[in-house]
Amino acid sequence: MNSSRDWTVPGLTIGLIAAIILGMLVPDWVLSVITISFARALAVIGLLVLWRAGLVSFGHALYYGLGAYTVALLGKYWGVHDVMLLIPAALIVSTVCGFLLGFILRKYREIFFAMLSLAFSMILYGILVKTESLGSTDGFNVGAPTFFGFKFEDVQDNKIAFFSFLCVLGYIAALLVHYYLRSTLGHLTTAIRDNEIRVEYLGYSVAKAIHIKYTMSAALAGVAGACLALTLSQVDPDSMVNWTASGELVFVTILSGTGNVAAPFIGSMIFDLLRTYAFEWAPHAWQLIVGAFLLLIIFFLPGGVWSVIARIFGARRKL
Repeated sequence: MNSSRDWTVPGLTIGLIAAIILGMLVPDWVLSVITISFARALAVIGLLVLWRAGLVSFGHALYYGLGAYTVALLGKYWGVHDVMLLIPAALIVSTVCGFLLGFILRKYREIFFAMLSLAFSMILYGILVKTESLGSTDGFNVGAPTFFGFKFEDVQDNKIAFFSFLCVLGYIAALLVHYYLRSTLGHLTTAIRDNEIRVEYLGYSVAKAIHIKYTMSAALAGVAGACLALTLSQVDPDSMVNWTASGELVFVTILSGTGNVAAPFIGSMIFDLLRTYAFEWAPHAWQLIVGAFLLLIIFFLPGGVWSVIARIFGARRKL
């Protein structure tokens, strides 16, 4: 038996089927938590690509917010509520913005890359807060999604349908990123982190490679924001665009680890369950509990939750 076989695709397929079945069985509040965590995981997959290249973005709430507000504005001013139109629209807006800003950000590294990405995010935050037609600080509601023009009469059925759609969307995104990371350009990710000069000597443009990775991560974050807006039925600057939203994405990336594209889904679900129960048990100290948990991960599991899963299955294959 080949112990080095890659189980990512079979694992993602099994996870997709299990998640859809789980969504049909769990209570409404659990379904809401899982849907939010899966939506966030899409953005974390994009950050995973950047982190493998040694780049940390503290401003991906920019694309998170662009995707969310694209959905909200199309619904409010043009009456568009179908996910088959909203998701592609959010994808296009975030991809174009990421592509344009990529020309600037690809020139910077380390703390300069992180802070510059944060600066762009806060510019959008300031625009949203000061503009009444965009909802200002209050934001506005997002209508329930439809599917090819069809809407379930029962609210719970509509939530299950959207969760199933999100699972398929996440499955496709994870597969695309997985195959990208296994391609020649994808293998440059860790090479760029280790030694950019050697990559240039091999004939590859580091700036162009980073530009592609940044645009890809922006696209995924935009789709994640659109899905989150449809899940929460509400958008506002503080929850979608503020630096705290970017901080959550970074938190989940650290918690998940960058070893596999399946890690963001697991890490994001752990994060949301931790935050939910921490707030229930200690509403005035839940942030302290979440922060302490993050410190434990950094000190004892620098590879994130995925490192534990990899060790378990690696040990089983050796038996």
